[in-house]
Amino acid sequence: MKKLIIINGPNLNLLGKREPAIYGSLTFTEFFDTVKKKYANVDLEYYQSNVEGEIINKMHEVGFSYDGIIINAGAYTHTSIAIGDAIKGIETPVVEVHISNTFGREEFRHQSYISPNAKGVILGFGMQSYELAIHSFI
Repeated sequence: MKKLIIINGPNLNLLGKREPAIYGSLTFTEFFDTVKKKYANVDLEYYQSNVEGEIINKMHEVGFSYDGIIINAGAYTHTSIAIGDAIKGIETPVVEVHISNTFGREEFRHQSYISPNAKGVILGFGMQSYELAIHSFI
């Protein structure tokens, strides 16, 4: 059984409330409950933090023993060299995920410090972006 973790960064705890025109009205907990049932053959965990260092600590914790990490680092994608370095420093492959098409948004969102160190990038498919990332590992 594959062991995967979804790591969400800042403000993604507000899914379902935050800018529903961009992110939809489903909370991540509701989505995750559905995904866990759908992929019962995958040991799937979820972690969210608004704190950069906590995200890095989690990646260090799981980055040598899990089969895959799916990360939506939120705005840290575009600002955190440290998260990019953490991905470079671990062995577990990482897929970068975004709910929206970041290239269709503000220009500062076109830069990612995660992408150069990720196995792949999936963006713009709403919450289904996470499911596509799960498929990439199974």
